[in-house]
Amino acid sequence: MAAALIVRGRKILICQRTRHQPMPLKWEFPGGKIEPGEHSTEALRRELDEELGIQARIGDEVARVQHKYPRGGTVELRFFVVREFKGEPENRIFKDIQWVPRARLVEFDFLEADHELVREIAAGKIL
Repeated sequence: MAAALIVRGRKILICQRTRHQPMPLKWEFPGGKIEPGEHSTEALRRELDEELGIQARIGDEVARVQHKYPRGGTVELRFFVVREFKGEPENRIFKDIQWVPRARLVEFDFLEADHELVREIAAGKIL
């Protein structure tokens, strides 16, 4: 999985899952699955276009997280910084999207796999 840390000034874009998705109403960073034969940055660029309608310039990978969920299933997430994009993000698939100051990220109910990264961003250790 590839996810974007979309930065605008001192804020980061976060997205809330719908009630009908797995782990409903949890907050996450936009992104998605990497298809077979697809590079992680290509997958992320595609996902951001599909989910938010933006054409993003994918920056450096800033974190990689492997997480095993208690009920089974392991996920590897690759997080890339995105500081430049064309278009204004529009909510195409989420319950909500918000630009949030980094320090306030810890106030949101994020997916379990994102918890440590959220704490590090809020503390100024990443980005």
